[in-house]
Amino acid sequence: MSWGGGTPPRVWSPRARGVAVETASGRVPLAPAGGGWWAGASALPPGTDYRLSVDGHPGLPDPRSPHQPEGVHGPSRTVDGEAHAWGDASWTGAELADAVLYELHVGTFTREGTFDAAIARLGHLVDLGVTAVEIMPVAEFPGDRGWGYDGVDLYAPHHAYGGPDGLRRLVDACHARGLVVVLDVVYNHLGPDGNYLGAYGPYFTDRHRTPWGEAINLDGPESDEVRAFIVDNALMWLRDFHLDGLRLDAVHAIVDTSAVHVLEELATRVRALEAELGRRLWLIAESDLNDPRLLRDVAHGGYALDAQWCDDFHHALHAVLTGERTGYYQDFGRLEDLATALRRAYVFDGRYARYRRRHFGRPAGDLDASRFVVCLQNHDQVGNRAGGERSSALMSTGLLEVGAAMVLTAPFVPMLFQGEEWGASTPFLYFTDHRDPMLARAVSQGRRREFAAFGWDESAVPDPQSESSFTRSRLDWEEPRREPHARLLAWHRALIALRRRLPQLRGGELGAVSVRFDERERWLVTERGGVAVAANLGARAARIPFGSPGPGDVLLASADPVARSGDCLVVPPESAAVLDQSI
Repeated sequence: MSWGGGTPPRVWSPRARGVAVETASGRVPLAPAGGGWWAGASALPPGTDYRLSVDGHPGLPDPRSPHQPEGVHGPSRTVDGEAHAWGDASWTGAELADAVLYELHVGTFTREGTFDAAIARLGHLVDLGVTAVEIMPVAEFPGDRGWGYDGVDLYAPHHAYGGPDGLRRLVDACHARGLVVVLDVVYNHLGPDGNYLGAYGPYFTDRHRTPWGEAINLDGPESDEVRAFIVDNALMWLRDFHLDGLRLDAVHAIVDTSAVHVLEELATRVRALEAELGRRLWLIAESDLNDPRLLRDVAHGGYALDAQWCDDFHHALHAVLTGERTGYYQDFGRLEDLATALRRAYVFDGRYARYRRRHFGRPAGDLDASRFVVCLQNHDQVGNRAGGERSSALMSTGLLEVGAAMVLTAPFVPMLFQGEEWGASTPFLYFTDHRDPMLARAVSQGRRREFAAFGWDESAVPDPQSESSFTRSRLDWEEPRREPHARLLAWHRALIALRRRLPQLRGGELGAVSVRFDERERWLVTERGGVAVAANLGARAARIPFGSPGPGDVLLASADPVARSGDCLVVPPESAAVLDQSI
């Protein structure tokens, strides 16, 4: 377990000859405690700054530091985990199938960029109708600003956001408003700056590699405690910070050849904690594998995670709305692909993928649609563009409304990215705050080279290290009051309210959705449970046949007039309508 005020210091360093804890009062040796662990005889008071010295070397942050008030290179600080008076004793969580997720980045969600400032905007999320907040990584990362995917102190909420106390206040405030809280965690790699784990023990291995450097040692000699470091961290967020779920970053890059994969071990431990706490806990994976084994139960050879992000749905929807065909979008762009995603989640379920130059994926089979999280935008799909352009910069207001209808009426679990609900005009750029000059220069140059390969002018690629890349990415909370932002916000609210009112819009078996489309006329209709969604992506009105007895009553439409003509529905250009087909 992580230790803070009231718990004696304890650290795993199996190859050390001696370990000591350093405070302002001096240096105190720790005693061997078996299994490579070292422990102190007495606790440090809450609020004590300390470092750990291995074999007489200069002191370093604690691998399980609960707080890094001066950043990744500063001292660790003990905290009193019992000091917060939680107000969520009756909170039991929620079912993922009923959720509407909202992804946010604490640093840019508000001008202040803190946990406490985010609390002031929770009323907006409640009014919008979302039910769950998904927070981008907050584990301590270099500098004051960043995406958080280069975190190094996995047990310490970021100091610039408000530290552990601020995170507890935010989670408590969310629960008071009926909002589930999911935290994005990164277990496939650690950042390079401030990463001191290797000084303590064999946390890393050269047996495997990841796109970001050394792989975490999950299956080699002395890996048991490394696995425990990961699993204990996940349990800490859920238990000590009352979080309701974790989004597991890029699990395809977690290399583990053990008979029991660390993801399976993690899921098993989380299910046990769920039973102990008496509240629902979620595990959602990001995966680039199109492999349903992540979701299948252990008895059927799976890892028993609750859900995964579905990139194929995003790519299919984005490509038909924007016309983009570069990079991984080259395998998408037809309404047929979007129809496949709506019916089967994976577009590539064993098919040949030109972008990958191989056959890719396997069928999702009988999995429930609620096991897949879908979106039109997320931090990756926006921020990994050179200019951080949102969908609002790439398509018309009408097509934004069509995209929202496709996501929020899909049988999957929908997710919005902060500001998407009003078509925010602010970009979401990639930004960092590395204080090491060589690393900062390497990141800036690498970003330019990456996009120069796609034909971009290097001088036009924003510098991630520039503070302006961060400040430009902050949401403008005045926008929702102006058009066309107010119109888009009203549309998103109406769609979410309809989804909440009609249970047939949530979950269900894959394949239960009936989809018709016309590639040439650019329309698509989905039907299930007596509800139809008619989308016209074309530049002129579409006459969509429904057959006897024809189209039903219009429950919601993004543009007028939607007219019935015999057994056809006439839908205005670049618009969507939801119909009651139950009679």
